[in-house]
Amino acid sequence: MTVRPAQVGQGIWFRRMDVTDADPMVAARWDVVEQVPLCTRVVNADGVSVSTIEHLVAALAGCGIHNALVEIDGPEVPILDGSAAEFVRAFLSRGLVELPEPLHVLRVTDTVEVSRGEAWARLEPSDRLEIAFSIDFPDRAIGRQEAELDLSNGAFIRELSDCRTFCRFDDVERMRAQGLVRGGSLTNAVVVDDARVLTPGGLRRRDEAVRHKMLDAFGDLALAGAPLIGRYVGHRAGHAMTNMLLRKLFATPDAYVIASCTPETRRILPGAGVSADDLAAVA
Repeated sequence: MTVRPAQVGQGIWFRRMDVTDADPMVAARWDVVEQVPLCTRVVNADGVSVSTIEHLVAALAGCGIHNALVEIDGPEVPILDGSAAEFVRAFLSRGLVELPEPLHVLRVTDTVEVSRGEAWARLEPSDRLEIAFSIDFPDRAIGRQEAELDLSNGAFIRELSDCRTFCRFDDVERMRAQGLVRGGSLTNAVVVDDARVLTPGGLRRRDEAVRHKMLDAFGDLALAGAPLIGRYVGHRAGHAMTNMLLRKLFATPDAYVIASCTPETRRILPGAGVSADDLAAVA
């Protein structure tokens, strides 16, 4: 997989290099997300898709990269270590170029909420991007966790990017049967079996599980097409629910505005001011 620079206003796109008999271009955008369990998948009109894009898209947004072309030779983004850290490391090591064109932001102006069973997610107004999340799993190695974070100025890189996806040991075979995590092992996910953490080295953070859910939500929100200014609150929410929330937001014209990014807002975006110091936090 290769990530290349793109022109101003292009956004994030995937090019399936292995596809020759259909349109190989797939947008990383909320309205082409296909509802599937366990990951985020985007698909174009020809049925060409790319799965498990959430960690890569989160890393792009967390580094302040809003235009990029991702060339990939298969249907799934590499899982790597199960987090976004390796993507972040590569982007910051290569260097970033600020483009001269004005940036637009998506500002939440009224609250929207979706729910399904015990799970729910909400977007509400804020002067910056904030994420609050809570989870509750029966496995004692995870249990109930909650966390809240202001995503301004590299906080994603320092606080979330190294947090790995997690699953129950019994779920691994189910994911493989669905064509996911085909290269999966105990080295690219936190695998738990009730009170035991089976992954060598254990947890990176005490609350790594809920932080990874925040990472996922950040990546899914980045599919809005512009940096989002608002507060996301999720409880037991997954990829599909965050996409449902974006769809409801865009179906509610009074709940958002798209506006030019002021210098004050630009200074508090997630990718504003990221540097080698942030890279050191995940190196």
